[in-house]
Amino acid sequence: MGNNLLEALNVRVVGNGERVLVLAHGFGTDQSAWQRILPYFMPHYRIVLYDLVCAGSVNPDYFDFRRYTTLDPFVDDLLNILDALGVDRCAYVGHSVSAMIGILASIRRPELFTKLILIGASPRFLNDHDYHGGFEEGEIEKVFSAMEANYDAWVHGFAPLAVGADVPAAVREFSRTLFNMRPDITLFVSRTIFNSDLRGVLGLVKVPCCIIQTAKDVSVPTSVAMYLKNHLGGRNTVEILNIEGHLPHLSAPMLLAPVLRRALSR
Repeated sequence: MGNNLLEALNVRVVGNGERVLVLAHGFGTDQSAWQRILPYFMPHYRIVLYDLVCAGSVNPDYFDFRRYTTLDPFVDDLLNILDALGVDRCAYVGHSVSAMIGILASIRRPELFTKLILIGASPRFLNDHDYHGGFEEGEIEKVFSAMEANYDAWVHGFAPLAVGADVPAAVREFSRTLFNMRPDITLFVSRTIFNSDLRGVLGLVKVPCCIIQTAKDVSVPTSVAMYLKNHLGGRNTVEILNIEGHLPHLSAPMLLAPVLRRALSR
């Protein structure tokens, strides 16, 4: 992608404030996932939005299966975007896999980030003998098999489970962005995410973190939020939202926005 990174990943800068806020979407969505959150922050921040290279809104030719085998190249993309925009300090909100991308970016460049806000974050999705990530390996393989066998049917089953709450508009929106993704890219990135284990590097994070977790999330147990709080190396807080689902910015933006505002002001 080279010099065309900003164009390739649909980078946008909106808002009227002086402070920079990065909103980074998670797996299965694109930057449009933040559209109901933006109005709360545009008067106060210069907001950087972009699409992960795996998003359906990005030309799939840009997705290099040899390169994006770990989360590190996604971190490269984030840091290259911020450097290209001349950003030297920012607050960062990352959902799902982008929460972990933000964690890795802050380890590399701690001076760049004033605060990390991590929504639905997990350093490891698979259970371990002393760790409850929420999934056994056999369960994950069944998910991958379902994606390969019939992607449409998998999306129709997964989207309402992930949204959790009875919010049909959010299910439709999440389904739309999942359908926009090329199925082979979706499966490849899913494997990368579920094979990741970042527990060993959490202590290297020195930037203050706010971990935002819903009370019931099919992808991330609440115990993971406490694990992050106890193992991240900086000053950390946890906010539990009394709602269901992995995508509160889609299903409950009016509830999430004041929590974000409070976290950013600390």
